Amino acid sequence: MKIGVNILNFGPGADPGILRDWARTVEGLGYDLLMVSDHIAITPDVAERYPAPFYEPFTTLSWLAGVTTRVRLGTTVLIAPYRHPLLTARMAANLDALSGGRLVLGVGVGWARQEFAALGIPFERRGRLTDEHLHTLREAWADTAAYGDRPIPVWIGGHSAAGLRRAVRFGDAWHPLRRTLGQLREGAARMRDHADEQRLPTPALAPRIALKLTEAPVGGPDRLAGEGTIEQIMDDLQRLRLMGADTVVLDPYGGDPNETTHPQTAWQALATVAAHLSPHHSGTEPS
Repeated sequence: MKIGVNILNFGPGADPGILRDWARTVEGLGYDLLMVSDHIAITPDVAERYPAPFYEPFTTLSWLAGVTTRVRLGTTVLIAPYRHPLLTARMAANLDALSGGRLVLGVGVGWARQEFAALGIPFERRGRLTDEHLHTLREAWADTAAYGDRPIPVWIGGHSAAGLRRAVRFGDAWHPLRRTLGQLREGAARMRDHADEQRLPTPALAPRIALKLTEAPVGGPDRLAGEGTIEQIMDDLQRLRLMGADTVVLDPYGGDPNETTHPQTAWQALATVAAHLSPHHSGTEPS
């Protein structure tokens, strides 16, 4: 099972130097994947959770590809309706080629009504638009002379019935965000049922879970996977491995944009997890 990290490409602490340090920290600690999120118009509903400056994912990952050598690069998640599918196809294929085949394209439908309005995209049609986008993306990539012949992994976000069906139809993996272990187990079972109904292969499981390290154990049915003591977090990862997870992405963002001004707290939590994953991980932070 591979382990990735959602890095913070937004907020008052975000700048090129910090983004470079995030990438080098994640790679230096031995993680397999770094991912960034996606917003274009930082409308009030977006700014409340993910304020400017917000670094656009394709631009950011292209730059980070040049300051890393091994770690895979991904989106968690690209909001499909925000871009023309042929533009997404071209940018993704180019980024994959320029990075040496390191791209993972996570895709979702989006949630920010005001951002959709600012971009002139009907919020109510976002699900159908995402399905059309993914269909066109797959058709475009079939032209290997124009886009290259390396299959780019597509991870589909969302945990609704429509999201699970979308993952089965279009995805190499289902990529739910910040759920409990019970919700992940239930969703994986529902996804298998949808795959059986459609007579299609079951996508891999690649969840993004919280990373909230605490000194005291966290209890209760609403505890998100990845919340609690290091022992609880390692147990969550083991349970996800036993559930068949292909990749797990750790998300250290707790929801306060001011966290972006002191990323060392997140880096230390990642170092703690890395040290428990393997004796070969190092805990060195950038200077």
